[in-house]
Amino acid sequence: MSFSSSSSSIHPLDEALALTPSSSSPGQYAGQTHPGYWNMVGPFGGITAATLLQAILQHPDRLGDPLSLTVNYAGALTSGAFTVQAVPVRTNRSTQHWTLSILQSDAEGAQVVTTTGTAVTAVRRDTWSVGDVPMPEVPPPAEHKAIVAPPGAVEWLNRYEMRPIAGFIPRTWDGSGDHSLTQLWMRDAPQRPLDFCALTGLADVFFPRVWLRRARQVPAGTVSITVYFHATAAQLQATGSGYLLGQARGQEFRNGFFDQTVQLWNEAGIMLATSHQIVYYKE
Repeated sequence: MSFSSSSSSIHPLDEALALTPSSSSPGQYAGQTHPGYWNMVGPFGGITAATLLQAILQHPDRLGDPLSLTVNYAGALTSGAFTVQAVPVRTNRSTQHWTLSILQSDAEGAQVVTTTGTAVTAVRRDTWSVGDVPMPEVPPPAEHKAIVAPPGAVEWLNRYEMRPIAGFIPRTWDGSGDHSLTQLWMRDAPQRPLDFCALTGLADVFFPRVWLRRARQVPAGTVSITVYFHATAAQLQATGSGYLLGQARGQEFRNGFFDQTVQLWNEAGIMLATSHQIVYYKE
């Protein structure tokens, strides 16, 4: 599956996030998979998570901005139409709690759940604040070359500009890996002002940690991801289309699953988001 953005002035991310609200069911939206974010057997997990968040952001009853988003990948979306459901199950004075799902018709026409999720939005207040995990001291983006996806690579890689600093994909798959830490500068390609949906996608751009730790390209796939949003909308606006520094590391690889923790800072050193995911892998 290939994609070319030359025929449209709309950013590919905005095309992929386009949702049409139902006239009869509030919180229900119609969407369409986008070839520009295609992975091996379905859409890139980051765009699926961003689509669920987009449904919340479009909901007429939304309170506040995203605080956390958890997405569980029950099955791969196939190419074509799907339905998103976003339900605010409880609204408090400053927080709102959501349940989420994506459904798609199977071969017999029955609606099947492919993705589930929960989220919390919140009205933020000015309080005492501090960052306890400072941004690593690394050379600026201009001192690192952007990678070019090789011919035949999955299409979604072309939707991001990535400038590796350390811990990129092994050159040889010989089992010699000894760590799982990756650092890279990244942003949407083509450039696009940062918002909560784009931030969600960027939190999932890292290749499976088991590939780096083992230096073996074993089958792997995200089961569940949670993104925590620390930035305000104003901080995202101030970041604009600048680079984010992303850092990812696995913590435990055991019995067919590993976890991965991620931090994202803007060039000013402000931590915008963190994420954690659990990933399935085979020998």
